[in-house]
Amino acid sequence: MLECVVNISEGRDRSALVELAEVCGPTLLDQNSDYDHNRSVFTLAGPGPADAIAATVDLARAVASRLDLTNHHGVHPRLGALDVVPFCEIEGPMAIAVEAARAFGYWAGAELDLPVFFYDEADPEQRSLPVLRAQAFSSRAPDAGPNQPNPRLGAVAVGARRPLIAVNFFLASGDVTAAQEMAHMLRERDGGLPGVRALGFNLADRGCAQVSLNLTDLERTGLEQAAGAVERAAATANCSIGEMELIGLMPESEFARLSEEFITRHRLSNNDTIEGRKRI
Repeated sequence: MLECVVNISEGRDRSALVELAEVCGPTLLDQNSDYDHNRSVFTLAGPGPADAIAATVDLARAVASRLDLTNHHGVHPRLGALDVVPFCEIEGPMAIAVEAARAFGYWAGAELDLPVFFYDEADPEQRSLPVLRAQAFSSRAPDAGPNQPNPRLGAVAVGARRPLIAVNFFLASGDVTAAQEMAHMLRERDGGLPGVRALGFNLADRGCAQVSLNLTDLERTGLEQAAGAVERAAATANCSIGEMELIGLMPESEFARLSEEFITRHRLSNNDTIEGRKRI
């Protein structure tokens, strides 16, 4: 099963989001939108690679015709309106995801006039998404499409990777400094947990701060382990954690590793997994 997790830079225009969801049809397993981030995540999957690629192409076309990054405001980093498009092979070889990512990337460069940057397994140098964001248009030219950002749509990052977990933790206060300190403690590149990327945000609309994590190597750092580390980091930063929010879906194999206490406390179920949602 091939999954594509399309991240777009729009989380506020409800009519646009309804239109985009309708374009996806039955391949849409999950959608999450956030006002402060001004960002939405569409999780698509088909029974075969062709189905997932076709649905991603349809969604990308709709994003390109509907969105405009010119007056975009949001706390999340972004390259473009169609911001990040990773393909993930759930059960088969990575080569399937790489082939899909390359095919989609070259299509987006030619048909949507978008600069395309490949990352992770789709990039011959296997550069990560954070490295791509830092290098794009400065020390690194696009891999496909035009050499300059599209005036209305920006650029797009297209990758191939194993499934990851995106999860947010909301602080009980609006202390963004504490959230950023916690992110520093947690992220791998600063000596924190293996495979963890972390950012701290101020969410003005919600009136609180947030620590946002990507768990990119679930064999080394799983969801329950990361949540425990967040609690310890919060204690060190002299703050407390409220709600946990899963963005998108997790692999069923990771859900199987969670304790019953953790599942109950955070109101999780097999419906929060890629495979479970696909079976509905």
